[in-house]
Amino acid sequence: MNLPNKLTLARIFLIPIFLFITSLKVPYGEFLAAAVFIIAASTDGLDGYFARKNKMITRFGKIMDPLADKLLITAALISLVGLQKIPAWVAVVIIGREFAVSGLRTIAAAEGNVISASKLGKYKTVSQIIAIIAMFLPEKIVGVYLGQFLMAVAVVFTIWSGIDYYVKNWHIVKKDGI
Repeated sequence: MNLPNKLTLARIFLIPIFLFITSLKVPYGEFLAAAVFIIAASTDGLDGYFARKNKMITRFGKIMDPLADKLLITAALISLVGLQKIPAWVAVVIIGREFAVSGLRTIAAAEGNVISASKLGKYKTVSQIIAIIAMFLPEKIVGVYLGQFLMAVAVVFTIWSGIDYYVKNWHIVKKDGI
């Protein structure tokens, strides 16, 4: 078990802790939830950095790293819906895009192709992380509308990057008889 894979597992193990904290009604609970989310989200960049730098890319990492990302973002979005900080449709759009792109990648993999993360996909991830952090922080710190604005930006990047993946890789889908 190399360092990048340990970081990926740490992100997965932080998810139940994050969820537990989001369910607590304690002073400064929003800060604590945001802090745990920031720690978990930062492991995403770190595991990729160490895997590439030290040539430690493994099958485990290729599968579990994106899964850990999706689990973390999904857990945060569902928590935000439960806390009534975002409408459910926002979570559905973001999570639905993740399923759609994962499906596209699965079809491509069955054909022997790999669809790597695009720059737009990376912007999408960063915008989602920033928006989620802002939504967990108290409004008196972030402002009434900043968190909502950042979440709207994340939704736009989410939809845009999803469309971009399909437009650039439609030839793979068409091969499958659609």
